[in-house]
Amino acid sequence: MDADEKRRRAEDKRAGVFADELAKLRRRRAALEAKETRLLADAYALTLEQRSRVGSVSSRERDLPLRSMALELGMAVRVNDRSMQSQMHDAHELIALFPQTMEALVEGRVSRAHAQVIQDAGRVIEDAADRAAFERIVLVEAERQTVPRTKKYAIQRAAVLDPRPLQERHDRAVRERRVWVTDLDDAMSTLTILGTNVYIHGAYNRLTGQGTTIKDVDRAKRRAYAAAQAEAGRAGGSGAGFGLGGDAGDRGGGSSGSGSGSGDNGAADGDAEPWFDDRILDEIRCDLALDMLLTGSPVIDPTDPITGGLGAIRAEVQITLPITTLTGVTGSGAELNGVTPVDPETARRMAGTARVWDRVMTDPITGVVTAVDRYTPHPSQTRFLNARDVTCRTPGCRRPAKLCDKDHSRDFALGGPTSNDNLCNECVRHHTLKHATNWHVEQLPGGILTFTSPGGKIYDSHPPSRVAFVPTDDGRLAVAPF
Repeated sequence: MDADEKRRRAEDKRAGVFADELAKLRRRRAALEAKETRLLADAYALTLEQRSRVGSVSSRERDLPLRSMALELGMAVRVNDRSMQSQMHDAHELIALFPQTMEALVEGRVSRAHAQVIQDAGRVIEDAADRAAFERIVLVEAERQTVPRTKKYAIQRAAVLDPRPLQERHDRAVRERRVWVTDLDDAMSTLTILGTNVYIHGAYNRLTGQGTTIKDVDRAKRRAYAAAQAEAGRAGGSGAGFGLGGDAGDRGGGSSGSGSGSGDNGAADGDAEPWFDDRILDEIRCDLALDMLLTGSPVIDPTDPITGGLGAIRAEVQITLPITTLTGVTGSGAELNGVTPVDPETARRMAGTARVWDRVMTDPITGVVTAVDRYTPHPSQTRFLNARDVTCRTPGCRRPAKLCDKDHSRDFALGGPTSNDNLCNECVRHHTLKHATNWHVEQLPGGILTFTSPGGKIYDSHPPSRVAFVPTDDGRLAVAPF
């Protein structure tokens, strides 16, 4: 056996060792996840006991023990309390309704992700015997397949055992239609619409048709321009053409409101080359959808048309824009609604068209109103608090400040002043939780909040940093003088 063959066999053996070690680690992780699941289930069970002792019939008051527990656990591990509440419920359901899956998780035969897809698919099965049979069948697949394949198989098996007809399942599912935003990197976001497939496919088909038409118009414009250039070349005896054929527009095709379909035959205006659109169909579909959402009017409008109706409602966003970004000294720091960065060019363009400016100086020496002798804050205080807090101040919550309540850290009824050092932004959910449970909030200098949980744990919430850096003459960075 030569040296190369020995090395190859040794490396193959190491690969096998890596695989064995990885499998052991994954089994240990599954066992730990099983312990975490049981802990969350125990916490959920405790809140059910607390709920049973609540005398009120109000669902909000009866949910307060669960919400308080979720906030306590969420702060401990830096997880949003709504997410923690869902995790607690799923843990309780997994142990109560899917004991075979829980056992497989404890033994490390499946991962928590496998268990979750089994649980998600099987919760529609109401009969306990059918659900147990479902578990046995799907677990065999889960122990040898990936999570996506297990999910597909689990959904297929659950559909067979689901006693509800398709129409009933659809009628229930359609009540969960919604729209939500997910922020991404590089100042991008996605708008997701969950709705019935007929309408979603219809909307996508319409956008595709509109985008294709725009591409066809742009392609014709390119061909006309190329023909005009070729004709001009022959007339001048050069014999040279522009050389832009019909396929040159395959990447793009016009835009909504771009003017490419205005009747222009594409001929050159003097020596100037006409504008061509280089967007691909996906980009056009996106631009059309956003254009119609931002500027169009609904077909069904139940409002009073005298007041303008739904079509008169315009999109509103709040952009925090450092003066250095506005003037072009720096290229970062702008934020949209306090939760996601926005590119400097868009921020400066929107600043230039803004009808109202709220100037907020981050220097501690400011002329902003700091206190009033009433419960409701002064508008200047509201602007200051929104700029300081950006979002709800409860750790883990990202509700924009402009949609939050202005909460008195020390209750106004107990003598707490309506001053900037006693006010903070709290969303309705956490504002209610603070006043209805044993959570306590104390505001320290600089807008720092100290949350004390019913369990005696202390968590600090600091305002987002507003320190900005600017380039100096020697090429370094210094703190901006504002």
